[in-house]
Amino acid sequence: MKRIYILLIIAYSTNFTFGQKIKVNQTNQQTSFVIKNVNMITMTASNSIINNAMVVITGNRIETINGAIPKNATIIDGKGKWLMPGLIDVHVHLSTDGYFGSKLPTQSPDLAFNTQDIMTPIIANGVTTVLDLDSKMETFGQKKEIEKGYIVGPRIALAALINGGNGQGRIANTAEEGRIIVRNIKAEGYDFIKLYSKLNIETYTAIIDEANKLGLKTIGHIPNAFEGKLEQAFIPNFGMVAHAEEFSKHSENFSIQDAQKFAKLAKDNGTWLSPTLITMVWIAKQTHSVDSIRNSPNLKYVHPLLQSKWLTANNYVKNASPENISYYEDMVKFHFILVKAFKDSGVPIVAGTDAGVSGVVAGFSLHDELELLVQAGLTPEEALKSATTLPAQWLGIDKQIGTIETGKFADLVLLDENPLEDIKNTRKIKGVFINGKWLDKNKLNDMLADLAKRNTADKDKFDWKTLTNKRK
Repeated sequence: MKRIYILLIIAYSTNFTFGQKIKVNQTNQQTSFVIKNVNMITMTASNSIINNAMVVITGNRIETINGAIPKNATIIDGKGKWLMPGLIDVHVHLSTDGYFGSKLPTQSPDLAFNTQDIMTPIIANGVTTVLDLDSKMETFGQKKEIEKGYIVGPRIALAALINGGNGQGRIANTAEEGRIIVRNIKAEGYDFIKLYSKLNIETYTAIIDEANKLGLKTIGHIPNAFEGKLEQAFIPNFGMVAHAEEFSKHSENFSIQDAQKFAKLAKDNGTWLSPTLITMVWIAKQTHSVDSIRNSPNLKYVHPLLQSKWLTANNYVKNASPENISYYEDMVKFHFILVKAFKDSGVPIVAGTDAGVSGVVAGFSLHDELELLVQAGLTPEEALKSATTLPAQWLGIDKQIGTIETGKFADLVLLDENPLEDIKNTRKIKGVFINGKWLDKNKLNDMLADLAKRNTADKDKFDWKTLTNKRK
């Protein structure tokens, strides 16, 4: 029997199609826009609110704030509106092309993604930068399509994943293997290293050390090898933990004392946290019923094949038991306690969603995450900071994005209502500037509607079990 190779992230929710690419009108790089009379949330260190501001955008940069209006500029009425920096999601998975059966040289993919379809739900929700935490060669291609202006999408930072044990991908089981892979990752042009669960302690330590020598930050899981000795995982230059459950799996009783202990470990080591609260919320829902996914208003933005997988091959539903249901529900509650403890300890908390886990739809899920962070004890301003200034700092691009300041890239979200009063107002998007390209609400809604229409029309063409059992 031939092995099946699926070079896509099968658990994740971005879309692919056989159809042609959507052509999006590109803004001329020298076109100027002026947003007049807008309330501006700068998200600078003082986070000053500038009322009735005038923001001038030329090309892909913020040219002036309250400066002169350029000749022939397009005017956007911002009266009563709120302008904030574009949102950043530090944990997404962008699906790549799929091969079923043996892959031959020069072979075209059996299933080819439409890159615009992948990016549309992201940008329609004001997410203008993402960190992909299992990037591949195809992800570089998607990034280049965006950079060349063929499609409109977010800025993409690339993290290469390293695991231990056996299997496909980058596998390292000795310190030397780990160091070699890190050097290769650096040479190939990736931006970050993602650490995964099956790494042994020696290899994990070597990877972080080598990455630091080469100027690469590390983010990811706390390997299973640290069970019973969690404190040993917190070594210098371990940059960020990518899930709250990486801590909660080390707690027997989900106590506040454990949360405080975990927070101290991270604080003392300078390790940041991206809790991905929304991921565990969705996992807990699915242990009750797959109807939580079936009834999701955002399911229509997920490709039909992934919809089929989520509904018919869902392991969270399949493995559900009274014990699992109770455990996941308790974990969700503990994660709120955990976030509060980390906030109180001064650990930087950054918004990430693990977009692509069943139920977690890219773009939409970041607003869910912001609301959950506020429920966990962050103020709306702190939640906004977790998705703007803080991730920009951690990614090393805070001189380019993350705040509204003269000279920075024009990655901006125009809102109908003030998110500092109610974090849910981040969903009330009037329009988005992404690298200087203006997409108003009507354009964004049209793009979403077209995507949903095509996904619905193709629903009967894709069955997860049939296609993934294909042999050649």
